[in-house]
Amino acid sequence: MKLTLGFSPCPNDTFIFDALIHHKIDTEGLDFEVFYDDVETLNQKAFRGELDITKLSYHAFAYVASQYVLLDAGSALGFGVGPLLICKDDPEELYTELQTANCKLQTGIPGKYTTANFLLGLAFPQATNKVELVFSDIENAVLDGRIDVGLIIHENRFTYQDKGLKKIIDLGDYWEKLTGCAIPLGGIVANRNLPVAVQHKVNRVLRKSVEFAFANPKSGLEFIRQHAQEMSEEVMYKHIELYVNKYSVDLGEEGRRAVNLLFSMALEKGVIPEIMKEIFLT
Repeated sequence: MKLTLGFSPCPNDTFIFDALIHHKIDTEGLDFEVFYDDVETLNQKAFRGELDITKLSYHAFAYVASQYVLLDAGSALGFGVGPLLICKDDPEELYTELQTANCKLQTGIPGKYTTANFLLGLAFPQATNKVELVFSDIENAVLDGRIDVGLIIHENRFTYQDKGLKKIIDLGDYWEKLTGCAIPLGGIVANRNLPVAVQHKVNRVLRKSVEFAFANPKSGLEFIRQHAQEMSEEVMYKHIELYVNKYSVDLGEEGRRAVNLLFSMALEKGVIPEIMKEIFLT
């Protein structure tokens, strides 16, 4: 059986999917047609119901929970992994300005439906002057003055300081202090049109793929490097260590609690619609 599968070219995703798409594990008769896209493109594809299996932001998942169900394997949750708000000028001054009513600062975000943007709205509800950019363009947009502050994700956590940029706030740290939970960033979902037995098969195979990657961390090195945009091996594996952990093998009770908390807070603030279906694979 062939399924369409979407995930990002970032090292954490290529790391966990390598064994699955290259049949280094038993895929139980499943084959995959792979689409590599940035997270906001994947979110938009999910809104259109284009893919059988896809990575997407947890924020975006809230809007498609009637069409997709969350797998227990493959998620990116963790501590110290949240998005960073960065600037070129004085971070303390900009932090104060972000808290003022009618804040006019122009903020570059990696997509309206990213979890990063949800956290920005939680911490700075007044910061509504936003510009959507591809995540990899945000640092340069701050540097050349197209935007005042930028919300960075993924490997840009490791590169912004080298470019002379400064951190205003770590929004992952903000979430952790607020809730005590890991921050749910992205998850893997299956189309509800697939038979439930197939949904469970995908979850099993994906878990095996993550476990294989942990047991053989260099196995997918060439595949990861091929998609890593000239990233050094050191940065690639820092990225993987940051975003791939026990929650990627299985959400477990802790991971599910963090996801539920994210959604309940978002619903309370009117950020997402009410979710009418069970979100987890049962």
